[in-house]
Amino acid sequence: QVQLVESGGGLVQAGGSLRLSCSASGRTFSSYGMAWFRQAPGKEREFVSFRNWSGGMTAYADSVKGRFTISRDNAKNTVYLQMNSLKPEDTAVYYCAGGSGYYTSHTRYDYWGQGTQVTVTS
Repeated sequence: QVQLVESGGGLVQAGGSLRLSCSASGRTFSSYGMAWFRQAPGKEREFVSFRNWSGGMTAYADSVKGRFTISRDNAKNTVYLQMNSLKPEDTAVYYCAGGSGYYTSHTRYDYWGQGTQVTVTS
């Protein structure tokens, strides 16, 4: 079984930046790509971004376009989410997920990390 581990969350002031990492802890990882989701208290799990492993396809939620950047390091089986110009409304638990295709619904992904808390203060 593939295990995903997020890191890089923390507390940051509005306007600041964080870089999240998601690494496959197993020896192998096979999927079409990786997605980032986030979930705030009382809200549904929300799509944030996606990037495939073998091509240049990327996708972003409208709420983060121009502020967040997804990237990958195939040699390390790691994806990153660079989060700039953070806003208090970005506060959530951020999860990475792997799956066999690109979807914006969290129900379509097969592998999930444990989540990392991002808190943005004003």
